[in-house]
Amino acid sequence: MAESDLPSTARARLAHFPVAWFAMTMGLGGLAIAWQEAQEVLDLPFHPAPYLVTFASLVFAVVAVFYLAKTMIHRQAVFAEWRHPIQLNFVPTISIGLILLSMAWLPYNTDFSRLLWLVGSAAQLFLSMYILTRWIHHPKYEISHLNPAWIIPVVGNILVPVAGVHFAPAEISWFFLSFGLMFWPVLTAIIFYRVIFHGSLPERLTPTLFILIAPPAVGFISYVNLTGVVDSFAYILYNCGLVFTLLLFFQARLFARLKFALSWWAYSFPLAAITIATLLLFQHTGSTLYLRLSGILLGITTVVIAGLLKRTLQAVIKQEICVPD
Repeated sequence: MAESDLPSTARARLAHFPVAWFAMTMGLGGLAIAWQEAQEVLDLPFHPAPYLVTFASLVFAVVAVFYLAKTMIHRQAVFAEWRHPIQLNFVPTISIGLILLSMAWLPYNTDFSRLLWLVGSAAQLFLSMYILTRWIHHPKYEISHLNPAWIIPVVGNILVPVAGVHFAPAEISWFFLSFGLMFWPVLTAIIFYRVIFHGSLPERLTPTLFILIAPPAVGFISYVNLTGVVDSFAYILYNCGLVFTLLLFFQARLFARLKFALSWWAYSFPLAAITIATLLLFQHTGSTLYLRLSGILLGITTVVIAGLLKRTLQAVIKQEICVPD
């Protein structure tokens, strides 16, 4: 695609097409998996999951085409994004999106799921190492650059075992789970230090606080998939995710006042993750408490993501997205 093939306005907007768009595919993929789990565990009479998987896959393909076009036409803008202390941490949403789609496609097409998992896991490992290296040997990062999105690059490895138990030796899944769990408490502690002693997050990044739900929730899912049991450590992981969920719902008024930005999609996947974890816990325990809680969380997650889709479409029509910061 040559630069002259696009109108100047479209070229300018493409230059500001952020990699954070892939967070949208994470939320949609997570929602599809949540409904898959609900169909299996609750024996629902309706089955929206196949349509959600198809929609999430199409959205990922469209976003990937636009980002590839940006890479070809605005290479310097992509390089700048991959070196930026904040935007850099959204780059692994690409690999995480592939891993989630692998999980979503597993019940329908094992070969396609395996391919997505192999590509996504390899990319996740590479991006984790690349970003960790940037963190260690950076030009100059400030505490103000830190936000919960920094969890994405390394803690995203926790997702790999969910589908990995079907495609690789258990040792590989344990490696990725250990990788993610090693950095989760470290980054969480630093993030709390930043928000408590160095002021609240900027409004645009405030929704990323929901990312704190994901590591323990996904850690619970991966751990249970690997061990096949819900033991004391599994309960600790799940309840850590539930505590963060309750803490953030307690601040609902604050989030309701925020101006829309693409970062709102940070609400989506963490909510889907704690929903899936609760459904899995009900499957193992049969507890009525977790049955009711999973139904509430599934409803909230579905409504939130539907609202995000509507608000994102409105922002695209009004050209509020893909503009200079």
